[in-house]
Amino acid sequence: MNKVIKTLKSLFAVKDLRRKLIFTAVIFAVYRLLAHIPVPGVDLAQLQALFAQNQLLGLLDIFSGGTLANFSITALGLNPYINASIILQLLTMVFPQLEELSKEGESGREQINQYTRMLTIPLAMLQSLGMYALLKNQGIIATQTPLQLAAMIITMITGTMVAVWLGELISQYGIGNGISVLIFVGIVGRLPVSLLQTATITQAEQLTNTLIFAILAVVVITAIVFVNEAVRKVAIQYAKRIRGSRLYGGQTTHLPLRLNQAGVIPIIFAVSLVLLPSMLGRFLAAVDNATLASFGRFLSLALVPNSLVYNAIYFLLVIGFTYFYTAVVFDPEKISDEIKKNGGFIPGIRPGKPTSDYLSYILSRITLAGAIFLGLVAILPSIAQSLTQIATLTIGGTGILIVVSVILETTKQLEAQLIMRSYEGFLES
Repeated sequence: MNKVIKTLKSLFAVKDLRRKLIFTAVIFAVYRLLAHIPVPGVDLAQLQALFAQNQLLGLLDIFSGGTLANFSITALGLNPYINASIILQLLTMVFPQLEELSKEGESGREQINQYTRMLTIPLAMLQSLGMYALLKNQGIIATQTPLQLAAMIITMITGTMVAVWLGELISQYGIGNGISVLIFVGIVGRLPVSLLQTATITQAEQLTNTLIFAILAVVVITAIVFVNEAVRKVAIQYAKRIRGSRLYGGQTTHLPLRLNQAGVIPIIFAVSLVLLPSMLGRFLAAVDNATLASFGRFLSLALVPNSLVYNAIYFLLVIGFTYFYTAVVFDPEKISDEIKKNGGFIPGIRPGKPTSDYLSYILSRITLAGAIFLGLVAILPSIAQSLTQIATLTIGGTGILIVVSVILETTKQLEAQLIMRSYEGFLES
Protein backbone atom coordinates (compact mmCIF):
# COMPACT_ATOMS: atom_id res chain seq x y z
CA MET A 1 0.00 0.00 0.00
CA ASN A 2 2.83 2.36 0.89
CA LYS A 3 4.45 1.61 -2.48
CA VAL A 4 1.24 2.50 -4.31
CA ILE A 5 0.97 5.79 -2.41
CA LYS A 6 4.62 6.52 -3.15
CA THR A 7 4.04 5.83 -6.85
CA LEU A 8 1.02 8.16 -6.96
CA LYS A 9 3.04 10.89 -5.27
CA SER A 10 5.76 10.42 -7.86
CA LEU A 11 3.23 10.75 -10.69
CA PHE A 12 1.68 13.94 -9.33
CA ALA A 13 5.10 15.40 -8.52
CA VAL A 14 5.81 15.74 -12.26
CA LYS A 15 3.95 18.73 -13.69
CA ASP A 16 3.51 17.24 -17.17
CA LEU A 17 2.17 13.92 -15.86
CA ARG A 18 -0.09 15.68 -13.37
CA ARG A 19 -1.60 17.74 -16.19
CA LYS A 20 -2.16 14.61 -18.32
CA LEU A 21 -3.81 12.75 -15.44
CA ILE A 22 -6.14 15.64 -14.64
CA PHE A 23 -7.03 16.08 -18.32
CA THR A 24 -7.82 12.36 -18.63
CA ALA A 25 -10.02 12.52 -15.52
CA VAL A 26 -11.96 15.49 -16.94
CA ILE A 27 -12.60 13.60 -20.20
CA PHE A 28 -13.81 10.63 -18.13
CA ALA A 29 -16.32 12.87 -16.35
CA VAL A 30 -17.58 14.37 -19.62
CA TYR A 31 -17.99 10.95 -21.22
CA ARG A 32 -19.87 9.50 -18.24
CA LEU A 33 -22.11 12.59 -18.17
CA LEU A 34 -23.03 12.03 -21.82
CA ALA A 35 -23.74 8.37 -21.01
CA HIS A 36 -26.58 9.41 -18.68
CA ILE A 37 -28.43 11.70 -21.11
CA PRO A 38 -31.04 9.35 -22.66
CA VAL A 39 -32.65 9.55 -26.06
CA PRO A 40 -36.39 10.24 -25.53
CA GLY A 41 -39.08 7.70 -26.37
CA VAL A 42 -37.36 4.56 -24.99
CA ASP A 43 -38.56 2.32 -22.16
CA LEU A 44 -35.28 1.92 -20.23
CA ALA A 45 -36.58 -0.84 -17.93
CA GLN A 46 -37.53 -3.09 -20.87
CA LEU A 47 -34.31 -2.16 -22.65
CA GLN A 48 -32.11 -3.24 -19.73
CA ALA A 49 -34.07 -6.49 -19.41
CA LEU A 50 -33.42 -7.17 -23.12
CA PHE A 51 -29.69 -6.55 -22.68
CA ALA A 52 -29.58 -8.92 -19.72
CA GLN A 53 -30.93 -11.73 -21.94
CA ASN A 54 -28.82 -11.11 -25.06
CA GLN A 55 -25.05 -11.63 -25.01
CA LEU A 56 -24.48 -9.91 -28.35
CA LEU A 57 -26.17 -6.75 -27.11
CA GLY A 58 -24.20 -7.09 -23.89
CA LEU A 59 -20.97 -7.24 -25.90
CA LEU A 60 -22.02 -4.16 -27.89
CA ASP A 61 -22.73 -2.42 -24.58
CA ILE A 62 -19.17 -3.21 -23.45
CA PHE A 63 -17.68 -1.54 -26.53
CA SER A 64 -20.05 1.41 -26.19
CA GLY A 65 -18.60 2.04 -22.74
CA GLY A 66 -21.84 1.07 -20.99
CA THR A 67 -23.94 3.69 -22.82
CA LEU A 68 -26.05 1.42 -25.00
CA ALA A 69 -28.03 -0.12 -22.12
CA ASN A 70 -29.08 3.43 -21.12
CA PHE A 71 -29.75 4.34 -24.77
CA SER A 72 -28.04 7.65 -24.20
CA ILE A 73 -27.05 10.16 -26.86
CA THR A 74 -23.78 8.21 -27.11
CA ALA A 75 -25.67 4.90 -27.27
CA LEU A 76 -23.55 3.39 -30.04
CA GLY A 77 -20.40 4.51 -28.28
CA LEU A 78 -17.18 3.35 -29.91
CA ASN A 79 -18.44 0.15 -31.53
CA PRO A 80 -18.77 1.58 -35.11
CA TYR A 81 -15.26 3.04 -34.86
CA ILE A 82 -13.84 -0.29 -33.66
CA ASN A 83 -15.58 -2.12 -36.52
CA ALA A 84 -14.21 0.45 -38.98
CA SER A 85 -10.71 -0.02 -37.56
CA ILE A 86 -10.96 -3.80 -37.96
CA ILE A 87 -12.22 -3.44 -41.55
CA LEU A 88 -9.39 -1.02 -42.44
CA GLN A 89 -6.85 -3.33 -40.85
CA LEU A 90 -8.10 -6.26 -42.92
CA LEU A 91 -8.22 -4.15 -46.10
CA THR A 92 -4.62 -3.10 -45.47
CA MET A 93 -3.65 -6.75 -45.85
CA VAL A 94 -5.62 -7.02 -49.11
CA PHE A 95 -4.91 -3.78 -51.00
CA PRO A 96 -1.23 -2.92 -51.64
CA GLN A 97 -2.04 0.82 -51.75
CA LEU A 98 -3.24 0.80 -48.16
CA GLU A 99 -0.30 -1.34 -47.11
CA GLU A 100 2.13 1.15 -48.63
CA LEU A 101 0.24 3.98 -46.95
CA SER A 102 0.60 2.29 -43.55
CA LYS A 103 4.39 2.24 -44.05
CA GLU A 104 4.68 5.98 -44.65
CA GLY A 105 5.11 6.83 -41.00
CA GLU A 106 2.99 9.32 -39.09
CA SER A 107 1.43 10.88 -42.22
CA GLY A 108 0.32 7.49 -43.52
CA ARG A 109 -1.17 6.47 -40.20
CA GLU A 110 -3.04 9.76 -39.97
CA GLN A 111 -4.49 9.20 -43.44
CA ILE A 112 -5.65 5.71 -42.47
CA ASN A 113 -7.17 7.16 -39.28
CA GLN A 114 -9.06 9.64 -41.44
CA TYR A 115 -10.39 6.79 -43.59
CA THR A 116 -11.42 5.02 -40.38
CA ARG A 117 -13.38 8.06 -39.20
CA MET A 118 -15.10 8.37 -42.58
CA LEU A 119 -16.05 4.67 -42.55
CA THR A 120 -17.37 5.04 -38.98
CA ILE A 121 -20.22 7.30 -40.13
CA PRO A 122 -22.02 4.84 -42.49
CA LEU A 123 -21.41 1.99 -40.03
CA ALA A 124 -22.95 4.07 -37.24
CA MET A 125 -25.94 4.84 -39.45
CA LEU A 126 -26.49 1.15 -40.26
CA GLN A 127 -26.13 0.18 -36.61
CA SER A 128 -28.58 2.93 -35.60
CA LEU A 129 -31.17 1.60 -38.04
CA GLY A 130 -30.56 -1.93 -36.81
CA MET A 131 -30.99 -0.92 -33.17
CA TYR A 132 -34.17 0.97 -34.00
CA ALA A 133 -35.63 -2.04 -35.83
CA LEU A 134 -34.70 -4.41 -32.99
CA LEU A 135 -36.12 -2.18 -30.25
CA LYS A 136 -39.26 -1.46 -32.25
CA ASN A 137 -39.79 -5.20 -32.79
CA GLN A 138 -39.43 -5.77 -29.03
CA GLY A 139 -41.93 -3.01 -28.24
CA ILE A 140 -39.29 -0.98 -26.39
CA ILE A 141 -39.52 2.03 -28.70
CA ALA A 142 -42.66 3.43 -30.29
CA THR A 143 -43.14 3.97 -34.02
CA GLN A 144 -41.76 7.36 -34.99
CA THR A 145 -42.30 9.74 -37.86
CA PRO A 146 -39.56 9.94 -40.53
CA LEU A 147 -38.40 13.26 -39.09
CA GLN A 148 -38.18 11.84 -35.54
CA LEU A 149 -36.35 8.76 -36.82
CA ALA A 150 -33.87 10.92 -38.76
CA ALA A 151 -33.26 13.06 -35.68
CA MET A 152 -32.60 9.95 -33.55
CA ILE A 153 -30.16 8.48 -36.09
CA ILE A 154 -28.29 11.77 -36.50
CA THR A 155 -28.08 12.08 -32.70
CA MET A 156 -26.62 8.58 -32.36
CA ILE A 157 -24.10 9.14 -35.18
CA THR A 158 -23.05 12.45 -33.61
CA GLY A 159 -22.68 10.76 -30.23
CA THR A 160 -20.37 8.16 -31.75
CA MET A 161 -18.17 10.80 -33.38
CA VAL A 162 -18.06 12.80 -30.11
CA ALA A 163 -16.93 9.65 -28.27
CA VAL A 164 -14.23 9.06 -30.91
CA TRP A 165 -13.12 12.69 -30.55
CA LEU A 166 -12.89 12.36 -26.76
CA GLY A 167 -10.85 9.18 -27.15
CA GLU A 168 -8.44 10.88 -29.54
CA LEU A 169 -8.07 13.79 -27.12
CA ILE A 170 -7.00 11.33 -24.41
CA SER A 171 -4.49 9.70 -26.77
CA GLN A 172 -3.03 13.09 -27.68
CA TYR A 173 -3.12 15.01 -24.40
CA GLY A 174 -3.83 12.40 -21.73
CA ILE A 175 -2.63 8.98 -20.56
CA GLY A 176 -3.11 5.72 -22.46
CA ASN A 177 -4.90 4.75 -25.65
CA GLY A 178 -8.03 6.90 -25.60
CA ILE A 179 -10.44 4.44 -27.24
CA SER A 180 -9.36 1.56 -25.00
CA VAL A 181 -9.42 3.75 -21.89
CA LEU A 182 -13.02 4.92 -22.55
CA ILE A 183 -14.15 1.30 -22.96
CA PHE A 184 -12.32 0.50 -19.72
CA VAL A 185 -14.12 3.33 -17.94
CA GLY A 186 -17.50 2.07 -19.18
CA ILE A 187 -16.84 -1.47 -17.93
CA VAL A 188 -15.49 -0.38 -14.55
CA GLY A 189 -18.31 2.15 -14.19
CA ARG A 190 -20.84 -0.68 -14.15
CA LEU A 191 -19.10 -2.65 -11.40
CA PRO A 192 -20.63 -0.68 -8.46
CA VAL A 193 -24.12 -1.38 -9.85
CA SER A 194 -23.32 -5.09 -10.20
CA LEU A 195 -21.93 -5.23 -6.66
CA LEU A 196 -25.03 -3.50 -5.30
CA GLN A 197 -27.33 -5.92 -7.14
CA THR A 198 -25.36 -8.87 -5.79
CA ALA A 199 -25.49 -7.49 -2.24
CA THR A 200 -29.28 -7.20 -2.39
CA ILE A 201 -29.81 -10.79 -3.54
CA THR A 202 -26.97 -12.49 -1.64
CA GLN A 203 -28.23 -14.51 1.32
CA ALA A 204 -26.36 -16.60 3.87
CA GLU A 205 -26.38 -19.74 1.71
CA GLN A 206 -24.99 -17.75 -1.24
CA LEU A 207 -21.92 -16.43 0.56
CA THR A 208 -19.97 -19.54 -0.43
CA ASN A 209 -20.82 -18.98 -4.09
CA THR A 210 -19.71 -15.35 -3.80
CA LEU A 211 -16.38 -16.49 -2.34
CA ILE A 212 -15.97 -18.99 -5.19
CA PHE A 213 -16.66 -16.20 -7.67
CA ALA A 214 -14.02 -13.97 -6.06
CA ILE A 215 -11.41 -16.76 -6.16
CA LEU A 216 -12.31 -17.52 -9.78
CA ALA A 217 -11.96 -13.84 -10.68
CA VAL A 218 -8.46 -13.68 -9.14
CA VAL A 219 -7.39 -16.81 -11.01
CA VAL A 220 -8.75 -15.52 -14.33
CA ILE A 221 -7.12 -12.09 -13.96
CA THR A 222 -3.78 -13.74 -13.13
CA ALA A 223 -4.08 -15.99 -16.19
CA ILE A 224 -4.94 -13.05 -18.45
CA VAL A 225 -1.91 -11.09 -17.23
CA PHE A 226 0.33 -14.12 -17.78
CA VAL A 227 -0.95 -14.81 -21.31
CA ASN A 228 -0.89 -11.14 -22.34
CA GLU A 229 2.73 -10.80 -21.26
CA ALA A 230 3.88 -14.21 -22.52
CA VAL A 231 6.18 -14.19 -25.57
CA ARG A 232 8.22 -16.80 -27.41
CA LYS A 233 11.66 -15.32 -28.05
CA VAL A 234 13.25 -16.47 -31.30
CA ALA A 235 17.01 -15.79 -31.33
CA ILE A 236 18.28 -13.68 -34.25
CA GLN A 237 22.00 -13.48 -35.05
CA TYR A 238 23.37 -10.69 -37.26
CA ALA A 239 26.46 -11.38 -39.33
CA LYS A 240 29.57 -9.20 -38.98
CA ARG A 241 30.16 -6.76 -41.82
CA ILE A 242 33.13 -4.47 -42.48
CA ARG A 243 32.45 -1.07 -44.01
CA GLY A 244 35.56 0.97 -44.51
CA SER A 245 37.56 0.62 -41.34
CA ARG A 246 34.59 -0.12 -39.06
CA LEU A 247 33.00 -3.43 -38.07
CA TYR A 248 29.21 -3.68 -38.01
CA GLY A 249 26.84 -6.40 -36.83
CA GLY A 250 27.72 -9.50 -34.87
CA GLN A 251 25.15 -8.87 -32.15
CA THR A 252 22.44 -11.27 -31.05
CA THR A 253 18.87 -10.19 -30.46
CA HIS A 254 15.49 -11.91 -30.46
CA LEU A 255 12.15 -11.76 -32.27
CA PRO A 256 9.29 -11.72 -29.71
CA LEU A 257 6.24 -13.76 -30.78
CA ARG A 258 3.30 -13.02 -28.50
CA LEU A 259 1.21 -15.91 -27.23
CA ASN A 260 -1.94 -13.88 -27.86
CA GLN A 261 -1.39 -12.10 -31.17
CA ALA A 262 -5.08 -11.44 -31.87
CA GLY A 263 -6.29 -9.78 -28.65
CA VAL A 264 -10.09 -9.77 -28.27
CA ILE A 265 -10.83 -9.59 -32.03
CA PRO A 266 -11.58 -13.35 -32.41
CA ILE A 267 -14.13 -13.16 -29.59
CA ILE A 268 -15.89 -10.25 -31.29
CA PHE A 269 -16.09 -12.12 -34.59
CA ALA A 270 -17.17 -15.40 -32.97
CA VAL A 271 -19.90 -13.98 -30.74
CA SER A 272 -21.38 -12.06 -33.66
CA LEU A 273 -21.54 -15.22 -35.76
CA VAL A 274 -22.74 -17.64 -33.10
CA LEU A 275 -25.59 -15.37 -31.95
CA LEU A 276 -26.73 -14.46 -35.45
CA PRO A 277 -28.96 -17.57 -35.88
CA SER A 278 -30.79 -16.99 -32.59
CA MET A 279 -31.34 -13.29 -33.34
CA LEU A 280 -32.57 -14.14 -36.84
CA GLY A 281 -34.80 -16.78 -35.31
CA ARG A 282 -36.41 -14.29 -32.93
CA PHE A 283 -37.09 -11.96 -35.83
CA LEU A 284 -38.59 -14.69 -38.04
CA ALA A 285 -40.70 -16.10 -35.17
CA ALA A 286 -42.63 -12.81 -35.06
CA VAL A 287 -43.61 -12.79 -38.77
CA ASP A 288 -47.06 -13.82 -40.01
CA ASN A 289 -45.85 -16.58 -42.35
CA ALA A 290 -46.28 -19.92 -40.54
CA THR A 291 -43.32 -21.61 -42.29
CA LEU A 292 -40.93 -18.77 -41.53
CA ALA A 293 -42.21 -18.52 -37.95
CA SER A 294 -41.65 -22.26 -37.44
CA PHE A 295 -38.15 -22.00 -38.87
CA GLY A 296 -37.48 -19.01 -36.62
CA ARG A 297 -38.53 -20.95 -33.52
CA PHE A 298 -36.23 -23.81 -34.58
CA LEU A 299 -33.27 -21.43 -34.90
CA SER A 300 -34.05 -19.85 -31.53
CA LEU A 301 -34.07 -23.24 -29.79
CA ALA A 302 -31.11 -24.74 -31.68
CA LEU A 303 -28.55 -22.33 -30.24
CA VAL A 304 -29.83 -21.30 -26.83
CA PRO A 305 -27.23 -19.05 -25.13
CA ASN A 306 -25.29 -20.75 -22.32
CA SER A 307 -26.27 -24.23 -23.52
CA LEU A 308 -23.65 -26.94 -24.06
CA VAL A 309 -24.00 -26.86 -27.86
CA TYR A 310 -23.84 -23.07 -27.93
CA ASN A 311 -20.68 -22.95 -25.81
CA ALA A 312 -19.00 -25.72 -27.82
CA ILE A 313 -19.64 -23.94 -31.13
CA TYR A 314 -18.62 -20.61 -29.60
CA PHE A 315 -15.36 -22.12 -28.32
CA LEU A 316 -14.48 -23.65 -31.71
CA LEU A 317 -15.30 -20.42 -33.55
CA VAL A 318 -12.97 -18.44 -31.29
CA ILE A 319 -10.15 -20.89 -32.01
CA GLY A 320 -10.79 -20.68 -35.76
CA PHE A 321 -10.92 -16.87 -35.82
CA THR A 322 -7.77 -16.67 -33.68
CA TYR A 323 -5.82 -18.60 -36.30
CA PHE A 324 -7.39 -16.53 -39.08
CA TYR A 325 -6.64 -13.15 -37.52
CA THR A 326 -3.10 -14.18 -36.51
CA ALA A 327 -2.44 -15.20 -40.12
CA VAL A 328 -3.68 -11.77 -41.23
CA VAL A 329 -1.56 -9.65 -38.86
CA PHE A 330 1.62 -11.76 -38.87
CA ASP A 331 3.23 -12.76 -42.17
CA PRO A 332 6.19 -15.16 -41.64
CA GLU A 333 7.43 -14.64 -45.21
CA LYS A 334 7.56 -10.87 -44.79
CA ILE A 335 9.34 -11.17 -41.42
CA SER A 336 11.79 -13.64 -42.95
CA ASP A 337 12.58 -11.26 -45.81
CA GLU A 338 13.14 -8.35 -43.38
CA ILE A 339 15.53 -10.45 -41.30
CA LYS A 340 17.42 -11.50 -44.44
CA LYS A 341 17.66 -7.93 -45.78
CA ASN A 342 19.22 -6.76 -42.53
CA GLY A 343 21.82 -9.51 -42.58
CA GLY A 344 20.22 -11.57 -39.83
CA PHE A 345 19.51 -15.26 -39.47
CA ILE A 346 18.13 -17.73 -36.94
CA PRO A 347 20.96 -19.93 -35.64
CA GLY A 348 20.72 -23.36 -37.26
CA ILE A 349 18.13 -22.21 -39.82
CA ARG A 350 18.97 -21.15 -43.37
CA PRO A 351 17.68 -17.70 -44.47
CA GLY A 352 14.70 -17.45 -46.81
CA LYS A 353 12.00 -20.11 -46.99
CA PRO A 354 13.45 -22.35 -44.22
CA THR A 355 13.26 -19.34 -41.86
CA SER A 356 9.67 -18.64 -42.95
CA ASP A 357 8.69 -22.29 -42.40
CA TYR A 358 10.36 -22.29 -38.99
CA LEU A 359 8.49 -19.15 -37.90
CA SER A 360 5.20 -20.61 -39.19
CA TYR A 361 5.84 -23.81 -37.22
CA ILE A 362 6.48 -21.90 -33.99
CA LEU A 363 3.56 -19.53 -34.56
CA SER A 364 1.08 -22.36 -35.17
CA ARG A 365 2.07 -24.02 -31.88
CA ILE A 366 1.90 -20.93 -29.68
CA THR A 367 -1.30 -19.74 -31.41
CA LEU A 368 -2.99 -22.98 -30.39
CA ALA A 369 -2.30 -22.21 -26.73
CA GLY A 370 -3.48 -18.62 -27.15
CA ALA A 371 -6.60 -19.71 -29.05
CA ILE A 372 -7.60 -22.22 -26.37
CA PHE A 373 -7.13 -19.54 -23.73
CA LEU A 374 -9.31 -17.04 -25.65
CA GLY A 375 -11.94 -19.75 -26.12
CA LEU A 376 -12.04 -20.36 -22.37
CA VAL A 377 -12.26 -16.61 -21.71
CA ALA A 378 -15.18 -16.39 -24.17
CA ILE A 379 -17.25 -19.06 -22.40
CA LEU A 380 -16.18 -17.82 -18.96
CA PRO A 381 -19.59 -16.21 -18.16
CA SER A 382 -21.36 -19.55 -18.58
CA ILE A 383 -18.76 -21.32 -16.43
CA ALA A 384 -18.99 -18.68 -13.70
CA GLN A 385 -22.79 -18.77 -13.63
CA SER A 386 -22.92 -22.56 -13.49
CA LEU A 387 -20.40 -22.70 -10.62
CA THR A 388 -21.69 -19.81 -8.53
CA GLN A 389 -25.29 -19.28 -9.67
CA ILE A 390 -24.51 -15.53 -9.59
CA ALA A 391 -25.38 -13.68 -12.79
CA THR A 392 -25.16 -10.10 -11.56
CA LEU A 393 -21.38 -10.05 -11.15
CA THR A 394 -20.54 -11.69 -14.48
CA ILE A 395 -19.28 -8.88 -16.69
CA GLY A 396 -17.90 -11.43 -19.13
CA GLY A 397 -14.48 -12.72 -20.01
CA THR A 398 -14.20 -10.18 -22.82
CA GLY A 399 -14.73 -7.32 -20.37
CA ILE A 400 -12.12 -8.70 -17.96
CA LEU A 401 -9.66 -9.15 -20.83
CA ILE A 402 -10.16 -5.53 -21.91
CA VAL A 403 -9.82 -4.18 -18.36
CA VAL A 404 -6.60 -6.09 -17.65
CA SER A 405 -5.10 -5.24 -21.05
CA VAL A 406 -5.80 -1.51 -20.62
CA ILE A 407 -4.35 -1.49 -17.10
CA LEU A 408 -1.17 -3.22 -18.30
CA GLU A 409 -0.79 -0.89 -21.28
CA THR A 410 -1.41 2.26 -19.25
CA THR A 411 0.94 1.11 -16.48
CA LYS A 412 3.71 0.57 -19.03
CA GLN A 413 3.18 4.08 -20.42
CA LEU A 414 3.32 5.61 -16.94
CA GLU A 415 6.44 3.62 -16.13
CA ALA A 416 8.08 4.84 -19.34
CA GLN A 417 7.19 8.43 -18.47
CA LEU A 418 8.68 8.06 -14.99
CA ILE A 419 11.84 6.43 -16.33
CA MET A 420 12.29 9.36 -18.71
CA ARG A 421 12.19 11.64 -15.67
CA SER A 422 14.63 9.61 -13.55
CA TYR A 423 11.94 7.79 -11.57
CA GLU A 424 12.98 4.33 -12.71
CA GLY A 425 11.75 1.51 -10.54
CA PHE A 426 8.71 3.13 -8.91
CA LEU A 427 6.29 0.85 -10.79
CA GLU A 428 8.44 -2.27 -10.72
CA SER A 429 7.11 -5.22 -8.83
